[in-house]
Amino acid sequence: MKAVVRGFRGVATYLGSLMGADAYRKYLEHFTSSGHAGPAMTEREFWRDRMDRQDSNPQGRCC
Repeated sequence: MKAVVRGFRGVATYLGSLMGADAYRKYLEHFTSSGHAGPAMTEREFWRDRMDRQDSNPQGRCC
């Protein structure tokens, strides 16, 4: 039973990464490893900025 749950979590994590659900976490990792000065964007600011950039420069999206 544990193997099934572990497999389901792995699939869920994979699909989440395809959808961009982990984008903010990756942004924070990059931000801290790059040595940027100043505070990082909040999660809300990050998603708003991401959506604004996609709206102003659409590339290969279905909608």
